[in-house]
Amino acid sequence: MPRLVGSAVTVRAASSVGMTYKTVALGRWGEELAARELARAGLTMLARNWRCPYGEADLLVVDGARLVIVEVKTTTVGKFSPEVHVTRWKLRRLEDILACYAQTQKRPERGWRIDVVAIQVNRDGTLHRYTHIRNAYL
Repeated sequence: MPRLVGSAVTVRAASSVGMTYKTVALGRWGEELAARELARAGLTMLARNWRCPYGEADLLVVDGARLVIVEVKTTTVGKFSPEVHVTRWKLRRLEDILACYAQTQKRPERGWRIDVVAIQVNRDGTLHRYTHIRNAYL
């Protein structure tokens, strides 16, 4: 099973969003795991942590001819399920980010999708649950 190990995190990344180093490291670990699993499932990675005026996309991938934005949420067991942190407001924001990416990268609109990867980690750092939710839009 994958295990959470230490990760280098810059001071700016942690302080700019009011997160602890541990939280930032956990999030980065979750994004790494999601990227590996999505690639293993046959999706092609286009960008990671892509930013635009609307916000940041954790992962942008292609599934067949479809452009997909993937929001990765990672928590430890005992807290709320990661999925509950993806609100309607966040899904709308992800749609805006996806449209911005498609426009700036000159990608023709062949169908878009918003996915969520929800990851829970045990307190000892082992993987508890990995769930890929396709078409997460409400």
